[in-house]
Amino acid sequence: MELMRELSLAPGVSGSEEEIAKIITRELKDVADKIETDSMGNLIATKKGQKKAPTVMLAAHMDEIGLMVRYIDDNGFINFSTIGGINDQMLMNQTVTIHSSVGEPVVGVIGSKPPHVTTPEERNKVVKAKDMFIDIGAKDKEEAEKMVRVGDKMTFNALFEEYPNNRIMGKALDNRVGCYVMMEVMKRVETRATVYGVGTVQEEVGLKGAKTSAFKLNPDLAIALDVTLSGDHPGIKPDEAPVVMGKGPAIILADASGRGILTQQSVKDMLINAGDENEIPYQLEVSDGGTTDGTAIHLTREGIPTGVLSVPTRYIHTPVSVCSMDDIENTIQLITEAINAL
Repeated sequence: MELMRELSLAPGVSGSEEEIAKIITRELKDVADKIETDSMGNLIATKKGQKKAPTVMLAAHMDEIGLMVRYIDDNGFINFSTIGGINDQMLMNQTVTIHSSVGEPVVGVIGSKPPHVTTPEERNKVVKAKDMFIDIGAKDKEEAEKMVRVGDKMTFNALFEEYPNNRIMGKALDNRVGCYVMMEVMKRVETRATVYGVGTVQEEVGLKGAKTSAFKLNPDLAIALDVTLSGDHPGIKPDEAPVVMGKGPAIILADASGRGILTQQSVKDMLINAGDENEIPYQLEVSDGGTTDGTAIHLTREGIPTGVLSVPTRYIHTPVSVCSMDDIENTIQLITEAINAL
């Protein structure tokens, strides 16, 4: 649980995943035969197997959604750009930490025009990110520029809490959960295959690190480890998001209506058989929504057989996601058994 807490609270906006890479390196230094960081920033931990045995890539993206300083006005207020998929509605009045390139981290609050001076028409509309600003307490632009610079990235300030029923709440569970799963599998797996544990970068802004690391490694098989929508709360119909918390990981059969990944039969069978033969609960998902690193990996070189295993998670892409440690454990067990059976 403490490792999951550390991963959740650590900063790692797309393009600045170094703190997560440090944690993974620390955890795997006595497990992997080799740990390297490529020119893109992907961390690759190699656990060598037998000669002529298959090679397996486990990909978990290290980055999280966040913000970036775009402009500082004359009064010291900051305009920002969003990094990754962010719903404008969740930004209002959040506190952020600006990871300053010129000094210590700076805390700010996201503000906008107050409701007291808005028209009835304005009050009925969601405030857009472009109409928000960040207050860091500076009295003017000159003072603000001594604290932060254009291009500095921001993470959302959030708690990490242990909930009843072995559930957790925190920021960046998308995809620190996948990083945790990847590390635990690397620690537990006993196989003749060579296994690459890869912490990929910049997934939230275009699956970038997966493309380059998969090209470098060219594995025989790849599994992307991520999270998926848990549809077990008010406002979602069962047919819109049938995967739920507490019933095991989701084996993704298709995402983005097939524009993402359409999982090969052999990979699907491998994961399903591992669950059935070891009595590990799992769910099957066909999604119309987003996609994962698996999409980039399976289109690399001549094509790499790829699967996606995801932990059901509520409130993805907010600072307050919720998931089950039991589902995380079952994900670890399922992929470990699948690799051991190769």
